[in-house]
Amino acid sequence: MTTTIILARHGATAANLEDRFAGRSPEPLHQKGREQLRLVAEKLQQTPLTGGIICGPLPRTRESAEIVGGELAVPVRADDRFNEIHLPHWDGLTKTEIRQRFGPEYPTWLETPDLFSLPGCETLAQVQARAVRGLEDVFRSGAGRTTLVISHLIVVRCLVLHYRGLPLAAFRSIKIDNGALTGLHRCEAGENRVEALV
Repeated sequence: MTTTIILARHGATAANLEDRFAGRSPEPLHQKGREQLRLVAEKLQQTPLTGGIICGPLPRTRESAEIVGGELAVPVRADDRFNEIHLPHWDGLTKTEIRQRFGPEYPTWLETPDLFSLPGCETLAQVQARAVRGLEDVFRSGAGRTTLVISHLIVVRCLVLHYRGLPLAAFRSIKIDNGALTGLHRCEAGENRVEALV
């Protein structure tokens, strides 16, 4: 028996297209993002999502999930453990504005994201820990089934690193486009296999 979780990044938003940090802002999908998720639904037409669809709580992940769920007639539920990283003072700012307002924070985030730590903000290790707990619950409750989990770039990167056995220092090596799909497969022996899904 194999249990499969398909990880998806939400569709594109205006912030993605304008090089802004959306964070936990209530930004909806851009029309381009809606088209990306309709393509995701098309790709998954022949993949019965017997475990349903789980998404982060923000509007852009909920909307992404609802597009796929509507196209495939699959129920959707939200789970806070797949929420975006909490960096509230960056929300809605362009990367240039972050550099101007907060000095070395953004260069540190780019160069050593695994060491990035600010008061009142989440670290990558904290994001990874909560997201892995969420995914392990999905593996248990959805044993033998296929579940789609829709989240954010940072969350998906942290999950892929964990299930590939790679350190958070390799964070920038993981490329995940909007609407991209990654398959996580676990056999009865507990072995994990990670693959990019075209």
